[in-house]
Amino acid sequence: MNDENRPLLHTPLEELAHAAYARARDAHGFVVTYSPKVFIPLTRLCRDRCGYCTFATAPARVSAPYMSLDEVMALAEAGRRVGVSEALFTLGERPELRYDEAARWLAQRGYRSTVDYVANAAQMVLEGTGLLPHVNAGALYDYELRQVRSASVSQGMMIETLAEVPAHHYAPDKTAQRRLETLDAAGRERIAFTTGLLVGIGESREDRIVALEAIADSHRRHGHVQEVIIQNFLPKPRTLMAKEPACDETEFHWTIAVARLLLPAEIHLQAPPNLSERPVELLRYGIDDFGGISPLTLDHVNPERAWPSLERLGEDVDGAGLVLEPRLSVYPEWINDEFLEPAVKSAVLASADSTGLLRRDEWFSGGEASPPPAETRRSRTPSVSTVLERFEVGRGYSREELDVLYRARGADVEAIGRLANEVRHARVGDDVTFVVNRNINYTNVCTFRCRFCAFSKGPLSLNLRGDPYLLTLEELADRVREARDRGATEVCLQGGIHPSFDGDYYVEVIRAVKSAVPEMHVHAFSALEIFEGARRSEQDLETYLTRLRDEGLRTLPGTAAEILRDDVRALLCPDKINSEQWLAVHRAAHRVGLQSNVTIMFGALEDPSAWAEHLVVTRDLARETGGFTEFVPLPFVHMATPLFLRGLARRGPSFREALLMHSVARLHYAGVIDNIQVSWVKMGVEGSRRILAAGANDVGGTLMDENISRAAGAVHGQEMDVAALESLVAPLGRPLVQRSTLYSPVALTGTSIDQ
Repeated sequence: MNDENRPLLHTPLEELAHAAYARARDAHGFVVTYSPKVFIPLTRLCRDRCGYCTFATAPARVSAPYMSLDEVMALAEAGRRVGVSEALFTLGERPELRYDEAARWLAQRGYRSTVDYVANAAQMVLEGTGLLPHVNAGALYDYELRQVRSASVSQGMMIETLAEVPAHHYAPDKTAQRRLETLDAAGRERIAFTTGLLVGIGESREDRIVALEAIADSHRRHGHVQEVIIQNFLPKPRTLMAKEPACDETEFHWTIAVARLLLPAEIHLQAPPNLSERPVELLRYGIDDFGGISPLTLDHVNPERAWPSLERLGEDVDGAGLVLEPRLSVYPEWINDEFLEPAVKSAVLASADSTGLLRRDEWFSGGEASPPPAETRRSRTPSVSTVLERFEVGRGYSREELDVLYRARGADVEAIGRLANEVRHARVGDDVTFVVNRNINYTNVCTFRCRFCAFSKGPLSLNLRGDPYLLTLEELADRVREARDRGATEVCLQGGIHPSFDGDYYVEVIRAVKSAVPEMHVHAFSALEIFEGARRSEQDLETYLTRLRDEGLRTLPGTAAEILRDDVRALLCPDKINSEQWLAVHRAAHRVGLQSNVTIMFGALEDPSAWAEHLVVTRDLARETGGFTEFVPLPFVHMATPLFLRGLARRGPSFREALLMHSVARLHYAGVIDNIQVSWVKMGVEGSRRILAAGANDVGGTLMDENISRAAGAVHGQEMDVAALESLVAPLGRPLVQRSTLYSPVALTGTSIDQ
């Protein structure tokens, strides 16, 4: 034991608890997690005979040495149906070395070992159900860990204690050397690893500190320990320790607090909630996780201890001023290419939200499902409350403050939405505005290779929707005339970057529109199209934009922004313009008298810090030029996009994240960009209504012929007429008002006054 840790032996528990709780909040915020799981006891046979264990049994007491693959899959599928995300494989260690029955069973089915079998079972569960396997197979060697790694997101093995205790006298795999060898081997193999202590089996406080020091040292060498479990010993009938006293509560709490103070801050700390009468009290001592909780299977290691009610646990955590949230079996800090195989990471991304926790809802951008109910939790967290109290029109938020708001959960989300709605009312009133417009995508052929785009039909795309096309100028003019005849005041023109285009093409497009319908507002060309047009014309941006303006261009959409942080862009659209180039196009447009809007395409693979960066740089430009009319969040529609189909993206933002994107933007842009638009194409009717009540004031356009979101898998239609918009807005009790592109009144004839 290190001398500097000796004072912990005698520090009063309340003092330790205070320090441990503060450290937990500093390291992991005000979110407390648990993992919804199904418990798969692959085999209860074990070569070890621990003095406290009722899980391990003899061959005569089980119907078969191992669960069959059919039984495993049936249990995993039942778990999937009730919404769990983790398949917890718990099993005895190397029973084939002790029991002939186990060895024969494995050999008859072509398996070399129990580890070989669990790796195969985990692979089947991962591929067949999407559940994320966490495998507790005991003290493994490097090659065994490597084998299981290919089929799991994380692995675990309890250290329990490094002291020689009678409980481990008949357990050859429980020696300190074997446990520490496995712990280090897991680090070398880059495995997100769970370990922990069993408190009260004959070890001393000094022994516990020594074990914690060993875990901390291994983690400092390898960075792989995602979680440490502190578990209290409870005696069980028919075990060698049946008459031993249960772990003293003070000793248990002391060990939790000391673990929090000794371990590196990034390691998560868990205590099982079913082994304590009041699990919420454990939060005082520094835990930030309650481990796996199953709605389907019992705790096979502690079968006499039922899981707590999640509803009750959530209420208790809420009452403690914290937020209970489900997580994955791998923690967010370890969701990366270093610790996860590509196929495993794809499964993780499909279940994750933007922070790496479990996605809680089955609402998807562009999908048919209704948004989840509004939050009912009451407690507010100090971090979010502090940021909201700093709100001031025109001030904006820092990157750090935005990150805090975008990570909000529970009652904090509702608080942000309420304040955003109050600011919306104060800044722009109660009108819900819209524009009658038509989308015209003149080509779906593109030389660029944006990995999220299901619309482009470039040579390296997946050809997910229809045949390549390029409208003639006359076809384009016909669509403009059709739009006018249906009351449109705006045409929104965008397309792929066709290899035949030169800088004159975009000039010809504007001329075709203006020749067909002179009064039509031309809202056209992404920053990429402008940048390419200028480059191919060998003109600077301002010169080229002036040329387009003089032909009749009036505003630019904010598309091609995606996420204005270049490390994210390198994954989304590696050959597209970079962040500075997007900003340069819009700066130049504003300088020559063209206004534009800000968009963000979010929820694919980035985290909230990237959203914060996007909002800061666009607000800075808005303050500089005053040229942005609105902010338009575009949640990623995942269903048919190459990025998702290749397993490289999440399933778009959760509804919580989509709502926060609009609400936080309202607060951040207040006084600089005062129109916040919700995309009915992405959010659907009910989702749009919820967001209009949380800070948005505009529903965008009627969008005749919307097809980019449709190509990605959205189902909300290609057009929403005025009657449908009135139906969307009516329950809010707010007036629906037609506007022009520049938010001016629209004359009764249907033409705008800002041509």
